[in-house]
Amino acid sequence: MNETFDVIVAGAGPVGLMLACELRLGGTEVLVVERLTEPDVTIKAGAINVPTAQAFYRRGMLPDLLEQQHATVQRIRAAGMVPKASGQRLPIAGHFAGIVLRADEIDFDDPVFAELGPGAEAVLVAQQAIEAILTRRATELGIEIRRGAALTDFNESGTAVTVHLGDSTVRANWLVGCDGGHSTVRKLGGFDFPGLDPEITGHQGVVDMIGAESVRPGWNTTQTGIYTNGPIPGRIVTVELDGPPADRTTPVTAVELQASLRAVSGVPVEITAVHSATRFTDNTRQVTDYRKGRVLLAGDAAHVHSPFGGQGLNLGIGDAVNLGWKLAAVVRGDASETLLDTYTAERHPVGAWVLKWTRAQVALMRLDQRSKALREVVTDLLGTRDGSTAIFKRIAGVLHRYDLGGDHHLIGAVAPDIELSDGSRLGAHCADGRAILLDLADSAELRTITAPWSDRVRVVTAKPVAPRDLSAMLIRPDGYVAWAADSGERDGLGEALRRWFGDKS
Repeated sequence: MNETFDVIVAGAGPVGLMLACELRLGGTEVLVVERLTEPDVTIKAGAINVPTAQAFYRRGMLPDLLEQQHATVQRIRAAGMVPKASGQRLPIAGHFAGIVLRADEIDFDDPVFAELGPGAEAVLVAQQAIEAILTRRATELGIEIRRGAALTDFNESGTAVTVHLGDSTVRANWLVGCDGGHSTVRKLGGFDFPGLDPEITGHQGVVDMIGAESVRPGWNTTQTGIYTNGPIPGRIVTVELDGPPADRTTPVTAVELQASLRAVSGVPVEITAVHSATRFTDNTRQVTDYRKGRVLLAGDAAHVHSPFGGQGLNLGIGDAVNLGWKLAAVVRGDASETLLDTYTAERHPVGAWVLKWTRAQVALMRLDQRSKALREVVTDLLGTRDGSTAIFKRIAGVLHRYDLGGDHHLIGAVAPDIELSDGSRLGAHCADGRAILLDLADSAELRTITAPWSDRVRVVTAKPVAPRDLSAMLIRPDGYVAWAADSGERDGLGEALRRWFGDKS
């Protein structure tokens, strides 16, 4: 007899693991299948953005992030990149197309940075660490991660999905492909995947070098491309703009990395050892719909682009957090399948923006005279406080919101992490993955309206530490505000509860 689960997640990277954890919090029986026998330790993204850190914070994983960030800062300090008194914030806040953003040029007093919560200070965490944290979390939640189990085919009957794992099969009500840019689920599912072909060859690696003292640290633009050296000792990135690599499947060698670094930097460096390395391109594509029947996609399975800015990891985690609670509600029977339509509606525009963002960076890296002139203009703009702040806000992800309708300015935004009079913060009440009605007005009427949804929405009644006009917020499990009111208003709460958490009439 075939094993049966509520949901099968294909892929045990950060996106698949985050989705599995969210599904489990929602009460679903989930199986994660992964073709690799061990976690992939290849160097990838070196940091996360604010919404990703906030998602971990809401689920009680902030201490894990802070531990990893502390270790990373210590390594960078040991390499002489950060003064001892600089705390956890680095002098470099990020980059756009290799144009560095200095932290001291960013206006952190901008209102958009207010009430982000402690999670916003834990962003210097590498992808490998994120995967390790989520693996532990999934194990704690009792999720089975079946490694060495490659998905080779699946059949959807309209009521279930049969998944073939080599010689064995498993069944589920739903299948979610989180299996990366070369997604088997996407290909077998026949998802449309339009976009642009690649035009660059990139390399990233952690290496040992002879002659490294002649390779300039940080991001550098040359007549032949762009490269970076650091901030982690031995980390290099090269970008050559003369077409995609002829082969992306064979292991990256020291000879290949050395040739690329020499070509771009002009330094006759010798690479003596490769600890981790990967190739990348700017292949830029996105599926037109994230769902076909009982099959859904998340992360790189749904969208691919260049890795500049580390947007891929954050985009995928956002997909997982958005989809997890919705799919769990459908599995439980608390919501109809129409709730899943909001997954594509909300996440596709975010993915499309990221694709444009990465395309723009490639355009600024081109070596023709027009592109170089444009790069000089953008460099000047990013050298200003207003320019640096504007770009950093987008890199940090603090401007993102969903179009959920409604008149209140908070609807569709991540809920501010309000400090409450009982000594807690709003984020501390989100660990169980349930929706929250934050009642700041101690309103019996609000509690009466919400009572029919008590199995899905938890009421938190508390006063804010700082006085404010806000009287209440309805916060979805993914941390986004579904309804909000000032000065004791009540209109629209019942409608929002029915829309997101099912009709209880």
